[in-house]
Amino acid sequence: MLKGSLVALVTPFDDHNRVDYAALKRLIDFHVAEGTDGLVIAGTTGESATLATEEHIELIGRAVEISAGRLPIIAGTGSNSTAQTVNLSVAVRDTGLDGYLLVVPYYNKPLQEGMYRHFSAVADAVDKPVILYNVPGRTVADLLPETVARLAKHENIVAIKEATGDIGRLRDIQAIVSPDFRLFSGDDFTVLPFIEQGGHGVVTVSGNVVPAQMAELCRLASAGERDAAKAIDDRLQPLNTALFVESNPIPVKWAVSKMGMIEPHIRLPLTEFSDQYHEQMLSAMSGAGVEIPA
Repeated sequence: MLKGSLVALVTPFDDHNRVDYAALKRLIDFHVAEGTDGLVIAGTTGESATLATEEHIELIGRAVEISAGRLPIIAGTGSNSTAQTVNLSVAVRDTGLDGYLLVVPYYNKPLQEGMYRHFSAVADAVDKPVILYNVPGRTVADLLPETVARLAKHENIVAIKEATGDIGRLRDIQAIVSPDFRLFSGDDFTVLPFIEQGGHGVVTVSGNVVPAQMAELCRLASAGERDAAKAIDDRLQPLNTALFVESNPIPVKWAVSKMGMIEPHIRLPLTEFSDQYHEQMLSAMSGAGVEIPA
């Protein structure tokens, strides 16, 4: 059962703007060694919006192959087209993945009934667990608790990544879903209170940079060891801030490149991390205990 720190993995690109599979292997091996509880491949942090369909399918398949069962692989296959989301989800269904992360359709501004039908159609078409992803700051549309509760009755819809940053929203969902329904924060700033209020973990950006600490924070918080969890949380907050001074994944790809894991390439329309924030990021990384090669 999914729990703990699920890292929304960056997608590495080479000098020719192609997916860098040697770097992908380094990243996955790194997360296995550091104790990450699972990886989300081709989510927002993985620049899913700029992946061609063929790239998207290959990336997920190769990630499953590299992982070789060492940690769960969750595929980000959501889009603002129901047909496209179904087709992509079916296309990767037999790769051996462990589940799907499906974002609320963006730009279209669907109503609650439209979101209900969208997610139901995808869940009907696949045979692996589905995690809903609500992030109104990016999609505009907001998946409300009542709609989550309707969707949670589907046997394949097992969890939500709730990225409003509102702990009250967590409580509203908890009140109307089964205790078996899994609740993940999509906001690194509020991981500790989210888990303390009954959440099961986080889908994290910061975990790209501090995977062991984020996994340990989740474990301690789930075990009720608040003082130890808070010590880690306090240490990571400056990093959380630095990772969102510009649009995700601009800052996190730069940070991971400074760790020597990937090349610092990002696809347009996103651009390179602004020089003005470099010192803030390096200071935050140092404060979080991240070793930066000379």
